[in-house]
Parts: sequence; structure tokens; C-alpha cells
Amino acid sequence: MLFESSIRRELARSFGAALVVILTVVITMMLVRSLGQASRGEVDPQALVLFMTYGMLGQLGVVLTVALIIAVASTLSRMYRDSEMVIWHMSGLGLGRFVRPVVRFAWPIWVAIAALMAFAAPWSQQQRDEMRARYEQRSDLERIAPGQFQESSGGRRVFFIDRDTQNGRAGRNVFIVSVERDGSESIVSARTGRVVMQDGVTYLVLENGQRLWRAAPSNLESQETLQLSEFEQHWQRVHGDSATATYTSRRGALPTLVLLRDGSPASRAELAWRAGMVISAINLALLAIAAAASNPRAGKSGNLLFMLLAFITYYNLLNLGNDWIARERVGALSFMLALHGGAALGALLWMAHREHPWTLRLRRRTQACV
Repeated sequence: MLFESSIRRELARSFGAALVVILTVVITMMLVRSLGQASRGEVDPQALVLFMTYGMLGQLGVVLTVALIIAVASTLSRMYRDSEMVIWHMSGLGLGRFVRPVVRFAWPIWVAIAALMAFAAPWSQQQRDEMRARYEQRSDLERIAPGQFQESSGGRRVFFIDRDTQNGRAGRNVFIVSVERDGSESIVSARTGRVVMQDGVTYLVLENGQRLWRAAPSNLESQETLQLSEFEQHWQRVHGDSATATYTSRRGALPTLVLLRDGSPASRAELAWRAGMVISAINLALLAIAAAASNPRAGKSGNLLFMLLAFITYYNLLNLGNDWIARERVGALSFMLALHGGAALGALLWMAHREHPWTLRLRRRTQACV
């Protein structure tokens, strides 16, 4: 049918363009965030691309939802602005007839969002957590890259090596800043340094350098608060596993089948959130059909701004419901019926009002009675 094929073709073009733009913005934001995490020593810089890929896979469901509602809103709004919708209305096709081509176009996207939220997003979050945990458990010396300031996993040391050897066991122009547990600070610089294993313990042996030590703030009443010393050789113990926190999976990283078997309030909240992301994509697409009917003289971006605001509100309500269900303030089923059922009912009623305005019929009845 010409009607449905033309609409699906234009929806596909708008969806592709919106998807490219949104992906570009999201990738840029994730790149900036990942670079910040790598600079703080939370992520391995050598695995930054893989870390971003996992993060992008986890956010792909949200990206597809936003691209879909933008495609529906922009396509139907364009038809209203160009008076093309008037031709379809004069042919006997009301606004409700646009639901079928939109659904036929969007159902593969909804299936993809469901698969991403049920399987791909938890798996990608688990991979990101494991990468971060493995990197935090690495030795401080293994995390050092020549020419870069690198913070230790415990956050109490900052290392810098100008150059290292091919085997990575020695380096030149070593710089270390340490903060002890009692609050004292030390700055050590050496011409050379090497790694030595002795009695199963790893040591960093520094040669031809100096050490500046400052007492803790509580010990400032002593006469000598700063001490500068030079050394020919200085041994410093390196803790191989300085990460104090153990790796624990978050609820967002657990597989869907594990959450179903668990049955705890936190698991039900996570399941409700994942299912809510799929249902919200359906409700927002229906809402975009109703919101597209507007005055041609209005601004071109008014409907898009409204739909983006509706998505942000819907997404925040999902997060709020996730917290309420986890704290047992509200039941999962009752919250989903209230939020998603109310959104679907509101979209259908608005669509019916757009096609058959109740205020206009009420006005005609009033005039007929008079």
C-alpha cells in the first residue's frame, strides 16, 4: 500500500539520521568520561576502546528509543507542516491509521531494545566491572606507562618514569609522591630505578636520588617539619594487591535469569526497570504520533523538544520507581501498571482527541441546544 510504504520509508530515513547524530554525541561523551577515568587510574588506558565499546553496548537501548521517537515526531510533524496530512485526512485516513505503519516499522526496534536490556546490557556492564576490578588489582608498577603520571590503585602514590627498558624492569628519571596513613608526605626523585624480587616480595630500588619528607599536620609542633636527604640507593616495598575493595557484581550487571530466580526486592526493581525501558519505547512512540499533530505555523522543533522532555521525565520516573521498589515502598506490578498503563492510556486518549476533538463536539452541542 502506497500510504504505509511511503511512511515507513520516510521513518527509516529519519531514524537513520537521528541514530547517527545521537551515536556521535554519546560516543563523544563516553570518550571524555573514559579518558577521565583512565587519567584517575580507574581504567587501563590500553583497553580504553574495548571499555568504551562495552559502555556503548549498554547504552544502545536508550539510544534506539530516543532515535525512534525523534523519527516518528519529525516525520509526522513534517507532514503537517507541508499540508500532506490534510490530503490523507481528506482521503478518509485519520490519525489513528498512522499507528499501524509506525508499529510495523518500529517492532524490530522494540525487539532489539528488549534483547539489549535483557541480555546485552547486563553482560556489557559485567565486563566493564570486571575490567575495572582487574585493573585495580594490578601491581602499581605494572600500571605505570613511561612519560605519564599514574596514580596507584590505593590512591596514596603518584608515579612518573621518563623512560624504561624493553623488559619493563628498570627506568630512568623516576618520580614518586606518597601520602602515608598518618598524613605525612614524601617526594622521592631518582636518576634510575629497577624492580627487584626478594623473598617473594617486590621492591623498587632507586639509585642516586633525594627524598623530601614533610611531617603530618598533627606533628607540626616539632622543630623540623621538613627533611631533605640524599641517597645512593633506596629500597621501597611495592604492594602487589593494593586494591582494598573486592569485586562485587552490581544488580545492573546480573543476568536476567539470575534476577528471576533471586526474587528479592532489589532484583524485582531491576527487572521492572529493564521491562520498563521496553514498554516506555512503545508508549513514547504512540505519544509521538499524538504530539505530532500541531499548528503548521508553530516552530519546527516544538514537537521534538516536547518529546525529549517526555522521554527525560519518563526515564527519571523509571529510576525513581526502581528505588521505590527496591526499598519496598511500592509493589513492582502496581508501579508498572500506574506508570506504563497511565502513559499508554494518556497517549491513546490524546490521539483520539486529536482525531475527534471533544471540545469541538461539545461546542456544537451547546450551540444546537441554544
